[in-house]
Amino acid sequence: MLTPEQKARELIDAQLMAAGWVLQDRDQLNRTAALGVAVREFPTASGPADYALLVEGRLVGVVEAKKEGTSLTAVAEQTARYLTSATKHVPRTAEELPFGYEANGHEIRFLDRRDPEPRSRPEFWFHRPETLRDWARQTATLRARLQELPAVEPAGLRACQVEAIRNLDVSLKHDRPRALIQMATGSGKTFTAVTAAYRLIKFAGAKRILFLVDRGNLGRQTLQEFQAYTTPDDGRKFTELYNVQHLTSNHLDDVNKVTITTIQRLYSMLRGEAEFEEGNEERSGFELPADAVSKRPREVAYNAALPPETYDFIIIDECHRSIYNVWQQVLEYFDAHLIGLTATPSKQTFGFFNQNLVMEYSHERAVVDGVNVGFDVYRIETEITAAGARVEKGSSVKLMERQTRRRRWETLDDDLVYTGNQLDRSVTTPDQIRTVLTKFRDELPQLFPGRTHVPKTLIFAKTDHHADEIVDLVREVFGKSNDFCKKITYGTTEGKPDELIKRFRNEFNPRVAVTVDMISTGTDIRPLECLIFLRDVRSRVYYDQMKGRGTRTISLDDLRLVADQDVEAKTRFVIVDAVGVTESEKTETTRTERTGGISFEKLLEAVALGSEEPAHLRGLATRLARLDRQLTDEDRATVAAHGGSGGPSVQQLAGRLFDAVDPVRQETAALALAGQAGAAEPTEAHWQQAQQQLTATATVALNDPALRTLLTKLHAQKDMVIDLVSKDRVINGGFTTRHSAEEAARRLAQTQVDSFTAFIAEHRDEITALQVLHNQPYQRRALTYREIKQLAEALKLESPPLLPEHLWAAYEQLEQSRVRGAGPKTLLTNLISLVRFATQQTEVLEAYPLTVEQRYQHWLGRQQLAGRLFTEDQLGWLHMMKDRIATSLSVSADSFTLPPFIDQGGYGRARALFGDALPAVIEELNDELAA
Repeated sequence: MLTPEQKARELIDAQLMAAGWVLQDRDQLNRTAALGVAVREFPTASGPADYALLVEGRLVGVVEAKKEGTSLTAVAEQTARYLTSATKHVPRTAEELPFGYEANGHEIRFLDRRDPEPRSRPEFWFHRPETLRDWARQTATLRARLQELPAVEPAGLRACQVEAIRNLDVSLKHDRPRALIQMATGSGKTFTAVTAAYRLIKFAGAKRILFLVDRGNLGRQTLQEFQAYTTPDDGRKFTELYNVQHLTSNHLDDVNKVTITTIQRLYSMLRGEAEFEEGNEERSGFELPADAVSKRPREVAYNAALPPETYDFIIIDECHRSIYNVWQQVLEYFDAHLIGLTATPSKQTFGFFNQNLVMEYSHERAVVDGVNVGFDVYRIETEITAAGARVEKGSSVKLMERQTRRRRWETLDDDLVYTGNQLDRSVTTPDQIRTVLTKFRDELPQLFPGRTHVPKTLIFAKTDHHADEIVDLVREVFGKSNDFCKKITYGTTEGKPDELIKRFRNEFNPRVAVTVDMISTGTDIRPLECLIFLRDVRSRVYYDQMKGRGTRTISLDDLRLVADQDVEAKTRFVIVDAVGVTESEKTETTRTERTGGISFEKLLEAVALGSEEPAHLRGLATRLARLDRQLTDEDRATVAAHGGSGGPSVQQLAGRLFDAVDPVRQETAALALAGQAGAAEPTEAHWQQAQQQLTATATVALNDPALRTLLTKLHAQKDMVIDLVSKDRVINGGFTTRHSAEEAARRLAQTQVDSFTAFIAEHRDEITALQVLHNQPYQRRALTYREIKQLAEALKLESPPLLPEHLWAAYEQLEQSRVRGAGPKTLLTNLISLVRFATQQTEVLEAYPLTVEQRYQHWLGRQQLAGRLFTEDQLGWLHMMKDRIATSLSVSADSFTLPPFIDQGGYGRARALFGDALPAVIEELNDELAA
């Protein structure tokens, strides 16, 4: 059996060989057997070095090997001793060898002693012999050359760009591995990056720079920036001096100095894939935000065709949240300095770049400097947007099958009631869209005085179908031709999206473009003067990116090419807010896991093919549960007939999938497996086996292609209702740029309360906790903490602002005189109080722990009147049991194994104090307090 040291040596041997080194033992030395030779146990004056590295027959460095788990930072001094130790006969590149490695089979650290301030750094892999040969021939290292960068030439640069490059130079001189440049949208981040890239190539001798973009069309836009860049000292174009390659295949040209690509393609290349579908590069990291966040990190392996030393610098341009978790290992693969560019950093961004913010240039400052234009907000509120509508039974509505888009008329058997949140998702109301657009058209003289033509306007829609409806109604309301308004989404069938974007940017028509996500980030359309939000956005970063589409300045001549000839200047842009996006609560990240952008059919296929991604399993469970609520009795009979008597229902399929990713279920299964094996606690192997078993149980039925086809067909048949009956009207319209914070807060609070009330009404017959609280408000036996937790999860899935702490704050804003305390505002049991208050079962919204406290005091009073007195020690335990009920709805014998009970002696101590009466006391407290 191998020792830990021997295991580490085997791994290190394999790593060196993969990097192109020939391994030899000391007694079999042939230093010219290959370009790079690694000799085990090489003798030095300080003892044998674990590995000596020879390039072209000359010693260049050593590797100090340690067993797995050894901290390598503490080994650097030992490596340094071997680098300076004398060796007999073998020629050396220098008296002190330059290159030192420490390795334990799973970690590698590297040091170049010739750096100005030699400091070891983590490496993904060993460098290739060719790399060490080239480095050894250089008179100065890259980090030494970074000390000699010339002063920034300010000609042709804005002051903010000069400052950003100067600060980046300082960061690089201090050898900080990561640096973040925050510059407002429109202030010239890409131009700044191109300037920095030119300086790093020309003056620091960078071998190659990687420029990562958020999606394919931004890569093409970046290539144009490099092609247009005129070098300040030479006068020639960048691409006349250096090769720039925008990757559209997985082939990397050796001669290029700059590579532009998406991280998706880069990952594909590291995996050794010959090709990568370009269509997979066309979606922004923002468009699948939560899905990307929820996926496991992409693991990478060494690729000799693309070794870690391929790039000296990586510029990351607006590659949003997912790049800092899902794709982090891809970035850390390379032995390169990382330079981030963003207008809208999140907490994850700052953390990834080690809080090294070298430049901060805000939108507000950019407006003052004339680099950006500011904006006004024009708010439009309509009755249906605010409160939804009711269509009475007997009315005719149009239904559209989502998949085929086939439409038909039906008469309602029951009233159709929908909320504003359901608009353009399950119900579309053309008159609501028409009312907003008509108000916008009529107010144009106020929004843009003196204009003859509609300014370039971008409308943000919720879905591709919503965008289609908007396009038709824009043309109708303005009485214009098809050229006046175009849809620019991934679902566009009228030409290539890039061509439509180019026309929107440079030609008079279209005047209006409707998009969902495609041009909401990064895309440069300078003539834009108006943004209309017909969708809400809860991500702060995404919202700031969308606003940024209008901030860019434009020369008067360029503006007049696509606008009125007598327009004076683009001095600001207008946000027309028709959904409350300027007032809704914004979050740093999406809090729920979704699989947006993946069709139901593709999600089914992914799971059937073996995907065990928690996001896929949970996402499919959610969609199947939603589908189950839409099924008719006839649909359910069809599913049952397909599976026979033992086949699962759609609801059961959803439940099993959710069980597969439920930590509680996983723990129960792992404990059972551990028990079967005679172990007291489950091992990692038991956990993995439990997850595999639950996943197999959940997905086995979906291996049947016929069932998948049936489910897909049922899903596609679920219709979108087109409400042609309800007539909308504007209830508020006007500029709200100076909207008071108090009024905005009240609007947000009212929206949250309305959404909560609507959620209860819609789901009270489906969610157990709501059933109990609605039908049995003063009986708790059927209500458990698990059921309250399920309610909280359902609320969170519906919308993050419906979490208990947000709802409590909303009621405090609206009903301050009727709200009493909250304790910890994240307390799930407060949901009981919130539901009862929302359903008007109580006059006062009282924190659940206060309710429990009052009942406890009444119970104690009754005990005293009955002559039942408790000792001080007994009262202390009763208080603890009361607090447990306030936070968890019940107390049981199991509770005594947890703090604070266990800290006071656990169940044994309680039994000693209360004797045989303890079980009765516990039951009585549960009955009296938890109602």
